[in-house]
Amino acid sequence: MLPSPLKKQLQAVLSDGLVLKRSLFQNCIEMHPMNEWEEMMKKINSINRFKKKNNDFIRKFMAGVKMVEVDANARLLIPRELVQFAGIKKQVVLTSNVNMVEIWDKQRYEEALEQVDDFAELAEEVMGNDDNE
Repeated sequence: MLPSPLKKQLQAVLSDGLVLKRSLFQNCIEMHPMNEWEEMMKKINSINRFKKKNNDFIRKFMAGVKMVEVDANARLLIPRELVQFAGIKKQVVLTSNVNMVEIWDKQRYEEALEQVDDFAELAEEVMGNDDNE
């Protein structure tokens, strides 16, 4: 069930449906609004498929992709294979990741956060570029 605040934030896009897929870098599920997914598909469709590595990427990227809808009670049915991929057991964490929502098993989410040793150093490296760079 989607939390009420999240449902309110997504209200404008819920009627179009959502896309669930395996995350590329973590064992979690990505939930994309359909408009964001369509933008992503434009990029994917522009990839030259006459290169094997590109086909391999597309196959892996699209693995487990499911189109879903939220019902009248704000429930979302996550397919079993995605639940297994994410290792979701009991408690779930929904977290914003800019233009999508990540769905995590609570314990795995906490472990992923702990893997970032020095967040201040990471933030500086990612976001602290000089004006010349």
